[in-house]
Amino acid sequence: MGFPASMSSPPSPLQLSSSSSSWSKSALFSVAPISFSPSTVKNALCRKRLVILSKRISPLEEAMRIRRERELQNTTKFRKRPPLRRGRVSPRLPVPDDIPKPPYLGSNELPDISSEHQIHDSEGIVKMRAACELAARVFWKMLANWLGLYLFLYLNQPSVTTNVIDKAVHQMIIDAGAYPSPLGYGGFPKSVCTSINECMCHGIPDSRQLQDGDIINIDVTVYLNGYHGDTSKTFLCGNVSDALKRLVKVTEECLERGIALCKDGASFKKIGKRISEHAEKYGYGVVERFVGHGVGTVFHSEPLILHNRNDRPGVMVEGETFTIEPILTIGSTECITWPDNWTTLTADGSPAAQFEHTILITRTGAEILTKC
Repeated sequence: MGFPASMSSPPSPLQLSSSSSSWSKSALFSVAPISFSPSTVKNALCRKRLVILSKRISPLEEAMRIRRERELQNTTKFRKRPPLRRGRVSPRLPVPDDIPKPPYLGSNELPDISSEHQIHDSEGIVKMRAACELAARVFWKMLANWLGLYLFLYLNQPSVTTNVIDKAVHQMIIDAGAYPSPLGYGGFPKSVCTSINECMCHGIPDSRQLQDGDIINIDVTVYLNGYHGDTSKTFLCGNVSDALKRLVKVTEECLERGIALCKDGASFKKIGKRISEHAEKYGYGVVERFVGHGVGTVFHSEPLILHNRNDRPGVMVEGETFTIEPILTIGSTECITWPDNWTTLTADGSPAAQFEHTILITRTGAEILTKC
């Protein structure tokens, strides 16, 4: 896929105005005599063969070509914000004893990715819906009923810290009788992930105050009745630049386009192709390191959902649940991770945005379980 900003070609005849003198009608439609000499035929056959060969470029080769072109073009201009700095991280919050806990608690080691696809019967689907609906409700309850965050996001009052967001999300989840899945997962110290500006994902809530013009991804996962529901959304904080608004909008569109092609029997690799195509129209990079995943009674399992072009095999099955969660960047898709082993930032400090849904594969499409 090309980048219009870096291409130059003669204007189309359909775009010419009556004042265009260098591209006259006679010049556009004049034809020279054609010679059918043996050398002409031979050259034509060679050209035809070359065209056929060009169509055999693999998706991965095409992705590398697009990346090289993208590195050469000018990135979208935006006002660079001060680099993210870690604030003070408060102690983890308690969970009542009577709330069921996921099996990975008690260890700081990351659990292995389960090799089993999570395909549910009718009872499992009911429980998945309940967990995912709770995760989705947390966002809107937090925005509608929690005055401090509401005032900041809509009236531009910079007084909310990500630690306060963590406390609010934690309380809403345990009030519903559920467990906040990130808390204690591989030693993660908080109940929600909050990723600001250049933070790609897995940001740990701390004492940093949100600032006017920030973007923040809030990633919520709940464990209810033995099932995980996983979703995330990127929010605009106050007066956000047009460049960041566009990044956030296109990232959400990428998620929607990836979901739109999902159904029983569809190839997983089509998701990455569709997302990459849309992101590249705007010159954005698609992060390859972080992927979607199967989710259900296990937090992370196969299938792993790549958001970039890929040749990964496998097809979707009716009754299966997994997440799609693309991360787009304005600049580099390479990343660095802080010493906390979680917080991951773009290598060049450019902004990143992410959206995520848990979906259920049906015979004819996909049901978004985390849509409120």
